This record gives sequence, C-alpha cells and structure tokens, in this order.
Amino acid sequence: MDYGWLSLVPPLLAIFLAFITREPVSSLAVACLAGVLIMGQGPLGFPELLVKTLGSENFMWVCLIEVNIGILVAFYQRSGAVAMFSRRVSHLTKSRSQTQFLGWGLGLFIFFSDYFSALFTGPVMRNLTDKAKISREKLAYICDSTSAPVVVLTPITAWAVYISGILIGVGPILDKKDAISLYIKAIPFNFYALFSILMVALICGKVIPEFGPMRKAERRAIQTGEVLRSGSTPMMGVELTDLAISEKGKPNIWLNFFMPVVIVIGVNIGTFLVMGQARIMESFMSASGFLGIIMLIQRIDNLRGLMKSLLAGIKGVMPAVVILALAFSINAVSREMGTATYVVEISRDWLNPGLLPVLAFIISAFVSFATGTSWGTFAIIIPITVPLAFEFSGGQISSLVLTTLAASAGGGVFGDHCSPLSDTTVLSSLGSACDHMDHVKTQLPYALAVAAVASLVYLIIGLIFN
Repeated sequence: MDYGWLSLVPPLLAIFLAFITREPVSSLAVACLAGVLIMGQGPLGFPELLVKTLGSENFMWVCLIEVNIGILVAFYQRSGAVAMFSRRVSHLTKSRSQTQFLGWGLGLFIFFSDYFSALFTGPVMRNLTDKAKISREKLAYICDSTSAPVVVLTPITAWAVYISGILIGVGPILDKKDAISLYIKAIPFNFYALFSILMVALICGKVIPEFGPMRKAERRAIQTGEVLRSGSTPMMGVELTDLAISEKGKPNIWLNFFMPVVIVIGVNIGTFLVMGQARIMESFMSASGFLGIIMLIQRIDNLRGLMKSLLAGIKGVMPAVVILALAFSINAVSREMGTATYVVEISRDWLNPGLLPVLAFIISAFVSFATGTSWGTFAIIIPITVPLAFEFSGGQISSLVLTTLAASAGGGVFGDHCSPLSDTTVLSSLGSACDHMDHVKTQLPYALAVAAVASLVYLIIGLIFN
C-alpha cells in the first residue's frame, strides 16, 4: 500500500515528542503505535511489531554488542584501569581545552567502529571531564562527532564494505575492487564528515565559541560544577557509573587497560583483512573475556565478585537497550510504510547536474534523521543518486560522481550523528552518561551548522560542474 505523506507521520512524531517531552522512550512508543494504527493493524499491532523487531538478527547483534561493551566497561571500572589511565594522562589535561583535545584524540584513535568509539571514549574520559568541569553534553558531543564521521572516512571498516557493495554494478563499477577504489576516491569530498571532525577541534581550541544550548550547558558546568542538568536522566545506569574500584590485587595498566583495546583493534582489523568483514561483536567478547580472566589471575575479584561486575555492566546499559529497541521498531515502521522511498520519489524530478550533489546530501540527511539509520539511507539513496551522476558524466568516473557519492554518504552520517532515533547517538549518550535528549538538543545546532556549510560547498561544486 502507498501511504504517501502519512509515511512521514511516525518518525516525525517521534522526533517532535522527544524534543517536547525530553522523554525518548514514551515518544518512540507513541510513534510506533501511531504507525501500526495508520497501517490498519490495530492496537495489537504494537506488541506484534516489538516481537518481530526485537527478535530480528540485526537487533540481537546490536544488543549483544552493547551488553559486551557494558561488561567490558564494568571490568575496566572495577579493575581500576580507567583510574590508572586518568592518573597517567593527568599531565596532559591541565586545562579544559587539553582535556577536550584528549577526548577528541581518543575518538580519532578508535577509527574502526562507531560503536566502540563512543563507548570507549566516554567512560575513559568521564572522570577527567568531570574534574575539568566539562559538561556531559560536551563529552557526548565529542564522542558522537568522532564516531560515525571518522569511521565513514576509513576505507578498512564495515561501512566501507557495505557502501562499496551497494556500488557494484552501478555504471562502470564491475566488482568490489572497482567499488572500493571509487569509495576511496570519494573520501576527500565527504565534507560533512570532515567538517564535523574539524568543528570539534575548533570548538575545543576555542577558535569557534560555544553557541546554542551547549553554551548554556558549559556555563552551568563551569559556574556550578554541575556536569549534568538538574533533573536529567543519565543514559548509563548507576550500576556502572557508581561501580566501586576493587581494593584487592595488583592491576597493571598494560594488561588491564591497553591489552583489551589491542584485542578489539586486532580482532576487528584482522578479521576484516582475512574475512573481508570486521567481527565487531566477537572482538568485544574476546576483550571482556580476556580482562575478566586477568582480573581473576590478579585476584582483583573472585568468581562471585566478577559475576557481580558482569551483571552491573549488563544492567548499566539497559536504558540504552530499551531506547534502541524502540528505535529499531520505528525504523521497521518507516521501512514498511516506505518513508524513505516517498521522500526520494517526490524529489526525483528536482535532480539535475548542478543541484545533484547538494540535493543528494539534503535528501540523504533528511531521510537518515527521520529514520535514524545511515545504512538504510545508503541502501535507498546511493542506488538512485550515483547512477544519475554517472549518466550526467557519460558513464565516466568524474568529480560529479565522486562528489555525489560522498554527499549521499555524508547525508547518511548526519542522521546517524544527531538523530534522537540513531543508535550511535544513543550510544554516545550512554558512553558519556548523559541525558539522551540533552545530548541531542545541544549537539543539533552544531551538526546543522556543519551541514549548512557542507551544503553550500556542494552547491558551489555542483554549479561549477554544471
């Protein structure tokens, strides 16, 4: 059935209610219910939607990644690894700017996974940023802006493989070798991702002053020392944030802090090079298992104590799991109602060589923000925009093709970066232990500013090509 403009109602309702109420769980639930009612499935369609979505392989994969990262964070906290790292780098964080730059650098270092980037940088930096009177909203912004924007610029990630797979068979792209080559050539034209990363550095260095709700949050933190807004609900449960450091055993910063990171990086890159696909979940399972065994050997905890930390890690990520479950559900509703297809269809007639890059970016950004999924946006937008670019370029790989591909990818990153429905946005709130809607509201003006500059650049380039 063609739902037309009604397909926009569920995702836009979820976003509107989340901004008004500051309560993402109820907002997403209402939007899901509205979607199943519009589709004529009745109130019973809502629990059926949850069963179908939460039982999917994709959701279980993301859920297991979160659970394993929660366990790893709990082991980090319990073993004192984070505290040891904080002491070691204290000489690098003598000012607020230096502390923020350290967080920015850690985000760039975890270049292979948008999930691990946010969930590693946040917990590691949280104590340091709290001491420096940096708001949790600012920490969440740093985490979020160095996750998806960094990963999409890296050719040895699951993102690169996924987008390259979509490109096979388009124009002169015959196989995966041609596709990955095109992807790499388009990286310098992904202005939204590049500008997002640069924006964080300029904000941290005070080259660009704070503005919007973030300015208010930073003033609160500096003047009162309150890194969280009064009445806010941190995404990470107290089971993790308040987990006490063990006073037993002899932890080692290399074994307890750096080795789990090496394992995650090694497994991801190794499986990517050997198997062509990074095994993200397996890398976190390996790292948390290794750290747990090391804690037993070091007598930091006995088996019972280790299990308590493990359960604390699982409980600590439950707020994020609930939101992700409903975000996956609203995405399923949007998919079934054809939201993204409707947006593309009503805008297809506007596309021409001069406007193609900027329209590809704007449409992709809108779809990804409304649906909260970058990969779903890539699957819908790229097979339309890139063939058009090849057609305008006479079947040759031109600057127009590279810019259009990059614009489509950058637009998808925009939604992944700042939509309240996005899993990466949720995980950034989780990693920084920040209220989810506070993170979204403070980050959105920055993301929109970067998107506006990127749109202008794409418009100028398109007009030059035309």
